[in-house]
Amino acid sequence: MSKVFAVLLSGCGHQDGAEIHEATLTLWAIHKNGADYQCFAPDIQQHHVLNHITGQDMHEERNVLVEAARIARGNIQPLSAYRVDDFDGLILPGGVGAAKNLCTYAALGPDCTVNEEVARAVYTTHAAGKPIGALCIAPVVLAKVLNHAKLTIGQDESTANNIVAMGAEHISTWQGEIVVDEPNKIVTTPCYMLDSRVDQIGDGAENVVRAMLKF
Repeated sequence: MSKVFAVLLSGCGHQDGAEIHEATLTLWAIHKNGADYQCFAPDIQQHHVLNHITGQDMHEERNVLVEAARIARGNIQPLSAYRVDDFDGLILPGGVGAAKNLCTYAALGPDCTVNEEVARAVYTTHAAGKPIGALCIAPVVLAKVLNHAKLTIGQDESTANNIVAMGAEHISTWQGEIVVDEPNKIVTTPCYMLDSRVDQIGDGAENVVRAMLKF
């Protein structure tokens, strides 16, 4: 029976939601490696909505679940429906939405809080001994919830220091590389935390999925 991963999205669009390349290539890597997936997102309002050409606030409201459904082609469930027993692992693609919608890291750094449903999904998956993957900036969520994980966000010194301040260990990496925390069954990769090409994002996503499947 094939493994099934839960993929936790934070909206749609790298400046205010899930990074579309990272999310899509994660789904591609899951299917390419013989597994399946179900997408989830919290049913909450986005922190804000940005124009992805200008970076300016659009002064409108959007729902994280509704926006994430664009990436999932409508096949998505509210995060409140996530049950750890139904899945073999949990993956969090990046995008600034992970730091704005899944938690308040973008505003508060290491003093951030994590959405209760997000924290529950991470904590219950970890407690069940199932693997968790995180791409780009999403490892900050794991650092805050789990406190003691070994993670990577690439080379950014400020973010790395914040991860350490939250009780985790940071390992520097380059494009496509992963850090595997074997005791905690956590796999992370930097993706667009570095100046990366789309093919390098695909490499990182697939390396995460392959490492998770080994668990």
